[in-house]
This record gives sequence, structure tokens and C-alpha cells, in this order.
Amino acid sequence: MAFMRLSKPWRKWNNLLHRDMGYFFVGLTIIYGLSGIALNHMDDWDPNYIIDHRELQLKGWPPKVIDKSGIGAILTENDIDEPIKSFYAPAPGQLKVFLKNGSITVNTQSGAALLELVKKRPVFFESNYLHYNHAKGWWTWAADIFAGGLIFLALTGLFMVPGKNSFWRRGVWFFLVGIIIPLILIFQKL
Repeated sequence: MAFMRLSKPWRKWNNLLHRDMGYFFVGLTIIYGLSGIALNHMDDWDPNYIIDHRELQLKGWPPKVIDKSGIGAILTENDIDEPIKSFYAPAPGQLKVFLKNGSITVNTQSGAALLELVKKRPVFFESNYLHYNHAKGWWTWAADIFAGGLIFLALTGLFMVPGKNSFWRRGVWFFLVGIIIPLILIFQKL
């Protein structure tokens, strides 16, 4: 495959561009890699949020008046310092209170409660936000440039090594396996 060999000046430019583009995209590659691993395991954990479930017995229940201030006073007395957004009674004897960062479901007869607090999972929430392209706008263009950069890095990487370990002597077999594995998975799903 002599026609696929790069001349020395072309190989030099290929390697220089591959190196510098690789340096440029390394940060984004790590961010997308981390969020990709997290999103692959969504059945095992929530990659965006940490959810804390606690059963507790509310001291001071019931409040004198069931309104935001009455419920808020009881929550404060029980060391729950979350602002109340709203509340309603989904069933007789039950009160659901929506908090800024979660909710609490209270048995209105006994004061037994299930507190659920939600907070963003550090690093993963932000990287998943970018991975899903929720940012839109200019980020869509940045993500497209990154995707194009990955294609560029993949193609220029094919021609970095000359000689007996070159793409056409050795790399082509790894390349073919790398194409065949996803194709097998795709055709199994069809």
C-alpha cells in the first residue's frame, strides 16, 4: 500500500497537528469520558444527583396551623432548614411538602415522616449537563468542533507510525475489529 504512505513533510505535519490538537482537546475528552462512564451506569446510580432518604419522627407535630409558616416552624425544630415551595394532601392522613431541594411526606396522625433531600453530584452533574448538550447555543458549536476534532485525531492517528507497525501492516486489523464490534451489537438489536 505504497500509495497510502505519507511523505516525510506530510508525516511531520500530520504528527504535529495530531499532537497539538490532542493537547487542545484533552480536557474535553476527560469531561466527556467521565460523563460517558457515569451515563453508561444509570441503572446502578443516579449520575446527576445524590438523594438522601431519611425516616424520622417529627418533634412538635402537628402544627397549630397547617400552612407554610406552621409547617416551616416544625421543620426548623427538627433541623430541616429547607425553604418550603408548596404542599398538598395526596391522601387522607398524609401531607406532601415540597422543599427547595427535596420533599418530605408526613403521616399527619403520627408525625412519622420520610425526608428526601436531593443535591447535585459534584463534577458529574456539570459534565453530564454538557454531555447532554443542555447548554445549547454556542456550546452546540463547541461540541460539534470537539466531535470533528475527535474524528481528525482518529484519522491522523492512523498515519503516525511508519514501517512494520504502520496502519496498513498492523493497525488495519485493530481498526477492523474496532468497527466490527459495534456493528455486531447494532445488528443484534435490529
